[in-house]
Amino acid sequence: MRLVVFFDLPVVTKPARRRYAQFRRFLLNDGYDMIQFSVYARICNGQDAVNRHTFLLAANVPELGSVRYMQVTEKQFANIQVLAGKKNKKEDSRFASQLSFF
Repeated sequence: MRLVVFFDLPVVTKPARRRYAQFRRFLLNDGYDMIQFSVYARICNGQDAVNRHTFLLAANVPELGSVRYMQVTEKQFANIQVLAGKKNKKEDSRFASQLSFF
């Protein structure tokens, strides 16, 4: 199962850029990988892990901006079609089983 986070945060002022950087750093430290700018995803082993990470996500969301998440199965995630560019190694579902054992 994957948890996908989409966000659009203001970066006009220095404090807003700092909040953006803190949120992005939280995502990376919590095991999310960048899919594209402002789209991050992480593998979760079951619904309990999804619940734990959505709780952590809600606790770290900046006050301003827009942050959304979506829970998808590995099969749904594997069906993502790339129209421009290419999938990176972390997006490839063949490596998901290796990552889920950590």
